[in-house]
Amino acid sequence: MADSIPLDPVDLHILRLLQNDARTTYRDLAAEVGIAPSTCLDRVNRLRRSGVILGHELRIDPAKLGRGLQAVLLVQVRPHRRDLIGPFVERVRALPESRALFHLTGPDDYLVHVAVTGAADLQRLVLDEFTSHREVARVETRLIFQQWDCGPLLPPP
Repeated sequence: MADSIPLDPVDLHILRLLQNDARTTYRDLAAEVGIAPSTCLDRVNRLRRSGVILGHELRIDPAKLGRGLQAVLLVQVRPHRRDLIGPFVERVRALPESRALFHLTGPDDYLVHVAVTGAADLQRLVLDEFTSHREVARVETRLIFQQWDCGPLLPPP
């Protein structure tokens, strides 16, 4: 696991602003933080090099693409061995319906967030892409009624 790196209040301010709008220009970012644009660029580049900033992403509404039903699948893989979980993870990550995949502790091994066109598509996904594989012992499905984004991830005080 990567060690945390020291961040000063200016770094934290930059991160907070970029998390809320990653398209903010360096000029606007620098003005808001109170530093020169060149200093701001240097700091953002340092945050990228050190791995604090992992990238920028485009968020798309799945419903606007015809995938209005979202669910989480709780999956047990048996036996839970590296030679089985590696291909399982790659297969799930390659599915166009997959939004996120989490390896868990407890009775379930994986949580898979999916977006599908409807109930029939969800059934097809579970039967054809999960339970049809010998290593998948169980799939439990939970529909997502609503989702909220949370605030910026900043280090604890």
